[in-house]
Amino acid sequence: MQPSAFMRSISTPSFLLVLCSLNAGSYEHNENPKHLKAEFAFTLYQHLAEMENRTDLLVSPASISLALRLLQLGAKGNTSTQLEHALGYSNPHADLDVPTLHKDGTNSSRENVAQLACALFIQTGMCLSPQFVRHAALWANDTVRHTNFSEPDRTAALINEWIAANTGDGEPNSLSLETTGSPLNQIALVSTMNFKSAWQRKFTFMDTQPLTFTTAEGFTRKVPTMYLSAEVNYGEFLTDHLEWISVVELPYLGEDVSMFVILPSDKRASLAQTERHLTAKAFSVWSNNLRRTKMDIFLPRFRIQNHLDLKMVLPALGMIDMFDPTLADFTGISEQGSLFISEAIHKAKIEVTEDGTKASGATAMVLLKRSRAPVFKADRPFNFLLRQASTGSVLFIGRLTNPTE
Repeated sequence: MQPSAFMRSISTPSFLLVLCSLNAGSYEHNENPKHLKAEFAFTLYQHLAEMENRTDLLVSPASISLALRLLQLGAKGNTSTQLEHALGYSNPHADLDVPTLHKDGTNSSRENVAQLACALFIQTGMCLSPQFVRHAALWANDTVRHTNFSEPDRTAALINEWIAANTGDGEPNSLSLETTGSPLNQIALVSTMNFKSAWQRKFTFMDTQPLTFTTAEGFTRKVPTMYLSAEVNYGEFLTDHLEWISVVELPYLGEDVSMFVILPSDKRASLAQTERHLTAKAFSVWSNNLRRTKMDIFLPRFRIQNHLDLKMVLPALGMIDMFDPTLADFTGISEQGSLFISEAIHKAKIEVTEDGTKASGATAMVLLKRSRAPVFKADRPFNFLLRQASTGSVLFIGRLTNPTE
């Protein structure tokens, strides 16, 4: 099969910065690791969705989870317990297939890349726990790098250079940290997720055309819309509040990673009504009950870029102490000074592009007239997520409310 002319390129750096400054029990989980990953991903998204209201939204749970689980390796006491409750893992060393995405999930083909990466930027002269360093090396490539936080410009340049190398993002100064120049800085933890792939079944670029998209506010816009006629996994489901949603799965090359598009079936239903039912349990039911269906699919080209302050959402998931200089316990990372999280920043970007010149083609009306296949037409706000089947990791999850923004 020829590579798709429609590429989806996604890169997400997730930042957790730990600064130097002025016991509870544990419980066991018997959940499947794939379910734990999904539970964290959807819970995180639901909290962000409430905060961000009706705007476009994108987040990489895989990237954030990797950074938090690396912190969990060095957390103790109540800080460790809170991370365990939020992530679901009582043993932070369990289920090492998350970073396996970086080691084994990268296809040598230029058309198919899925890569997790993580690094610790350490203040020169700081002593880390040897056990933490050994364990961290199992999780992250290029794990430890030394820097001098008293030189904020140089440190920021080193961090952004590392981001660019691991995401393919050539933008200079792609992320700035408010406390980069603080004399208290000791550790910066950086996690990235980079995904780029062609569709398994390519869209016909000659049929891309401007079609109407109705935004969350009810405004109509003409946006470039891709068209595909193919057999796909598709289903319609009734939520707990008797709202119908349509789900279509669009696999990428290799079929290990797929995009799921979740659309309210009723054009009068708002995305806010239906996305509150987007839970790990519901999605598991939906994805396991899709059926092969010959369909006409219309999907707008879109781009979303978010810069999220995770300090606004992670405490809502129960991770509170790690942001408090008097309560945080990261003595498993270093006994040298009391460490806590000063900043938790997440930058996410997704872009749907067309390789080559924009072309005209048959109109939607003609396509519909000449085809008797069911139609999946994403001409209004919808949710989407990218899931890796082999690990169960939700690489990205988000919503599109206005493709023109």
